[in-house]
Amino acid sequence: MAFALPACKGYGNLTAVFRLPDARVRKPLRLLPLSLCIAIALPAYAADDNENWGLCPLIDAVPSFDDAPAPTGTADQRAAQPTDIDGGTLQRGSDEQNIVVQDNVRLSRGDQFLGTDKLSYNQESGKYTAEGHVRYQDSSMRLVAEHAEGDQNADQHRIDDVEYQLTSRRGNGGAERIDLNGAKGALHGSTYSTCAPNQRVWELRAHRIDLNTDEGMGVAHNAVLRIGKVPVLYVPWLMFPIDDRRRTGLLFPNIGVSGKNGFDWRQPIYLNLAPNYDATLFPRYMSKRGVAMGGEFRWLYERGSGEVSGNWMPSDDLPSNDRNRYTDYRRGGPALFPIPADRLPEKNRGEFALKTTHRLDGTWYAAANLAWVSDKYYLQDFSNSLYGQSAISLRSEVGIYGRGRYWDASFTADHNQLADFTLQENSLAYDRLPRASFHWAQPWNKWVETGVDTEAVRFQHEDMKFTPGDPAAPPGLRTAIPGGSRFDIKPYVSLPLEGAAWFIRPKLAWRYTAYELEGDLAQQMANQQADAFVAASNGTATKTPELVRSFYNKSPTRSLPITSIDAGLYFDRETQIRGDNYIHTLEPRVFYLRAPYRDQNGIPLFDTNPMSFSWGALFRDNRYSGADRQTDANQLTTALTTRLINSEDGRERLAASIGQIQYFDDIRTVIGAETPIKQGKSAWVADVSVSPSDRWTLNATYQWDPRLRSEDVATFRARYLFRDSGVVNFAYRYRRNLSAALDAPRDVRDQYEQADFSFLYPINNNWSVVGRYYYSIKDKRPLEQIGGVQWESCCLAVRLIARRYQRNRSEDLNSSLQVEFELKGLGSAGQNTERVLRRAILGYNRDDLYLAPPSPTVSRQNRGNDADDSTLDPTL
Repeated sequence: MAFALPACKGYGNLTAVFRLPDARVRKPLRLLPLSLCIAIALPAYAADDNENWGLCPLIDAVPSFDDAPAPTGTADQRAAQPTDIDGGTLQRGSDEQNIVVQDNVRLSRGDQFLGTDKLSYNQESGKYTAEGHVRYQDSSMRLVAEHAEGDQNADQHRIDDVEYQLTSRRGNGGAERIDLNGAKGALHGSTYSTCAPNQRVWELRAHRIDLNTDEGMGVAHNAVLRIGKVPVLYVPWLMFPIDDRRRTGLLFPNIGVSGKNGFDWRQPIYLNLAPNYDATLFPRYMSKRGVAMGGEFRWLYERGSGEVSGNWMPSDDLPSNDRNRYTDYRRGGPALFPIPADRLPEKNRGEFALKTTHRLDGTWYAAANLAWVSDKYYLQDFSNSLYGQSAISLRSEVGIYGRGRYWDASFTADHNQLADFTLQENSLAYDRLPRASFHWAQPWNKWVETGVDTEAVRFQHEDMKFTPGDPAAPPGLRTAIPGGSRFDIKPYVSLPLEGAAWFIRPKLAWRYTAYELEGDLAQQMANQQADAFVAASNGTATKTPELVRSFYNKSPTRSLPITSIDAGLYFDRETQIRGDNYIHTLEPRVFYLRAPYRDQNGIPLFDTNPMSFSWGALFRDNRYSGADRQTDANQLTTALTTRLINSEDGRERLAASIGQIQYFDDIRTVIGAETPIKQGKSAWVADVSVSPSDRWTLNATYQWDPRLRSEDVATFRARYLFRDSGVVNFAYRYRRNLSAALDAPRDVRDQYEQADFSFLYPINNNWSVVGRYYYSIKDKRPLEQIGGVQWESCCLAVRLIARRYQRNRSEDLNSSLQVEFELKGLGSAGQNTERVLRRAILGYNRDDLYLAPPSPTVSRQNRGNDADDSTLDPTL
């Protein structure tokens, strides 16, 4: 004869076997055959448990069983575990058919335990009764009941007065009665909550829940969600999964109110199509704008994965309601003027995004990252953040990529789409159709390393489009922007000599770059060179066709050697400050760079821009980001870094660096509005980072130009952490426009000057306030304002946020009010305020403290997509 607890959702049977002298072998007795199914059914397959339960009291709804052994192994290992039975006496009943086991019966196998005071079983009929303190536990839950009975042969069972507690995640509840018939069952009067038993802030109740373990589905009848004693949601009929099989159905909606959209409801609908691919639809209603439909499709297979998303709005009322938002660029008049009514972007607005990868083998893989919007006003109208407003273009890229031990290579193509209505197509970067790159760097021994960087690109550009009425518009309202091809190679050899406290790294490289330009572009470059020659002649030369032809070159080239020596020392000593032991370091470093001047005025600028002067620029061999310009140099960088490192925990409490470049010759290579760098000294660059305690962090960067006696860059950031979750951030950022004269008006001299203050302040364990004030000092206007209050308990959180943010390039501010109710362990309703706050307040989530805050000027190229967001804006 055997007693057994059958599997549910992968749980193996718990079977105890013992025999009387004349006992015949019978089917295993199936006792308490729901185990984890009860816990899964009641919360309607609750949300993933990644919540903070720090406010919950240490109270168990079902206390641990004193007579239960410590669980061993996992659910997958149960089949190989032996079954032990302990305690109790075994005897036959008066009819010689009933077997009675009593006096604290205990069965255990692996992580499973089953106990009861008295167990009776009839061998002929298969009927059993368990009475008195029926209890069960495994690695995921604990369960108690007063009474259980059933028919083993008919596989019918009934369990009364059930209480359970999840242990693998938070959750507890009970049921008045459980009826089981094979794979089907019914729970009567069931409850579920993640709250402590003595603090029942919310509870989900169902009059009846029907279960089908074969189908993996449950149906709740007359389900009521109560907050306190108040019913807030009633669902007469609800189907939900009871195992990890995905199911088609509704997800929690996103609800909000804003001045731009009005009442905003977005209802995700999940579609389970196959085990390895699914889809989600996002129907959306905005009372001030109309309806939209978004969608996302995801797939996964052995060699790769991908997701495609889109959004379509057949008719948008926003352009007709607020026509002043829509302007266009025109020469010979106001730079921006309202566009005609027939050109308003009112119909068929949308977006498309695709991100996918496919592994070809262990070395090579293919990837695509595509993005498209229907019009250049789309981001301003559908983005709810300052970061979305700052995008000027969307980049799409496809390619094949490879990587080995000493090399990596790629073959790609990319395209840029204009997404800023204040700019024209000539502001876009060139499309690279295609681009091939190869990098190789291999050490041959401790003292020799060789390598090469090479690239071949074909540059193309979207045609320049003109606005009707523009006096400079050609016939057809568009003109071509010519392109060309470029080949760049840079082999090098390095001799890295290093010791425990020193290093010397001499490096010799040769850079060769060759072009094949389209005729129109070569003609443009020749005209520019002729104009520059005439201007430099002080009137002694005139521009003639012969002069232009002398500069005409469809195949310009450039080659030059680049020599550098990077050397440094490392000193350290042990010191003590206020009783704490530290390692104090002193790290002097020098970097010499030598590159001869080459006239590069005949070379176009395809993808090259000057890089910002910073600490890293002190040790780079080029001031430009692309291959179209290679700086000339005869310069020496001297720098010094000092650190204080705690000897006990290894934390860096202080890091301070200062450095400067000494130019021995004038730097003659320039682009755009740059002026040659005169012989002498560069601006001082200083970086300081201080952490006087675990709660304080201070960072500052300062650049001072001794020749102009003016600061070029000044930034300061301070962060203070208090209690377990509070944070206050303050930041100041200033950068001078290096192309402007010092006596220029301030709005011209300053590139930007901003102040940013944000905080999360916990008033007590339950209440906290949040806020942000992001202000442009240069423009004398706020960029974003946030104020809100949060209430949080063990199992419930409510967030109310008022927000004003720049909604378009016209500097208008949009106002919104967002409310979110979060039932921890079950789900949330309202807009995702946490995502907005995590971006606005660095440290709102402590896990983000070591992540760099997003730059307000980055473009939205190579962006990722949230699984539940069908828009290009990550904070919507």
